Amino acid sequence: MDETADVVIAGGGVVGSATAYYLRKHGFTGRVVIVEKDVSFANGCTARSCGGIRQQFSTPENIALSLFGLALIRNLKTEFGSAAEVSFKEQGYLILASATGAEILAENHALQRQHGADNVLLDAAGLAQRFPWLVTDGLTCGCFGLTGEGWLDPWAMMSLLRRNSGATVIEGEIAGIARTGGRVSAVTLADGQEIACGALVNAAGAGAGALAAQAGIPLPVGPRKRYVYVLDCPAASEALHSGPLVVDPSGFYVRPEGRHFICGLSPEEADEPQALDWEVDYGWFEERIWPQLAARIPAFEAIKVINAWAGHYDYNALDQNGVLGPHPELGNFYFANGFSGHGFQQGPAAGNAIAELIVHGGYRTIDLERFGYGRIARQDPLFERNVI
Repeated sequence: MDETADVVIAGGGVVGSATAYYLRKHGFTGRVVIVEKDVSFANGCTARSCGGIRQQFSTPENIALSLFGLALIRNLKTEFGSAAEVSFKEQGYLILASATGAEILAENHALQRQHGADNVLLDAAGLAQRFPWLVTDGLTCGCFGLTGEGWLDPWAMMSLLRRNSGATVIEGEIAGIARTGGRVSAVTLADGQEIACGALVNAAGAGAGALAAQAGIPLPVGPRKRYVYVLDCPAASEALHSGPLVVDPSGFYVRPEGRHFICGLSPEEADEPQALDWEVDYGWFEERIWPQLAARIPAFEAIKVINAWAGHYDYNALDQNGVLGPHPELGNFYFANGFSGHGFQQGPAAGNAIAELIVHGGYRTIDLERFGYGRIARQDPLFERNVI
C-alpha cells in the first residue's frame, strides 16, 4: 500500500472537515486522511451554499443538529481562538404560509419550541406590523426565528474545522473500494494510489451515491443543481437590509447579503436542470422568481442582477433527510451525506456524531439512529416537511 490511514474521509467540505475535527476532539490519536478532489474547495457543496442556519424543521433530530451548530458558533472563539470569525448574521428566518400551509407551519412551530428553538408564530396582522416592507396578501401566518437563525460564511467555518483537525489532505478522487471480510480494507484513488484504512467515512456530498456504489451499496443520494442570484436593490430600506431570510409559500427565498441581496427558487421535479455544469439560467430568475418576489416585497420591483452562481448539493431522493451512521453489514463504512440543502448547518453535528461512533462505538450527544442506513435499505422514508 502507498499510504495507511486509520480513518479515510471522502470529501473535505464542512461534513468531512467536521468529522476530522471531532475525531481529534474526542481523543482519537490515529491518522486521519481527507481525500478531496478539489483542494481549492471552490466548487463543493459547502463553498457554494448560502450558509444558512435555522431551527425551523419538522424533524426533532434536524432541530437538534442545527442547535449543535449554533452552540459551536456561539462558542467559536473559545473553540478555535480569539481570531476565529465566521461573520454570523443573526437576522432570523421568516417562513411564510398561506391557508393551505398554515396548519403544518403551526405544527412545526410547536415542535420547534418544544425542542429548544426560539421563534414566534405571527398572523397576517403581526407580520404586517413587524415587517412593513412585506405584502401580506394571501398569507395566513409566518414563523420568525427570534434568535439563533441567520447565515454565516460557509468557507470560514469549513476552513476552521479542517485547519484545526490535524488531518492530512490528499488531492484525489476515490475510484475503488476494497472489501475484506465484511469490512473496507483500502481505497484506490483515480491516479492508482492505494490507501489502507481502518474506516471509511462517506462525506462526499453530491458524489456520495456514486462513492457508495463502488462498495456495492445502493444509496439514493446524487447531485442537484441550484442557482443563486445576487441583487442590487436601490429602493431597499434599512429595515429590509436588516431583515430575515424570507421563504415565500411559492418557494422562493431572499435574504440580505452585505449591501445586496441573494435569492433562489428550487424547481419542481419536472423542471430540474439536467446539465450538471456551472452555468446559470438567468431566465429562471426573470420568469419564475422576480414576479413573485416583487409582488411579495415591492422594493424588489426595481432591481439589477449583478452576479449569480450555480452550485450542486447532495439530494436524498428517498426523504430529503441526512443519512448517518455505519452500514449494517459493512460496519466500518460510515455515511454522512444526503442532507438535501441543510448540510452546511448540520455539518458540525454530523461530524461529531460520526466521530462518536468511531471513537466510542455509539452516539453520545444526539441520538441519530432514525437517520441510519436501515431506513434506506427498507425504503422506509423519514420525511422532512420543511425543505427549503
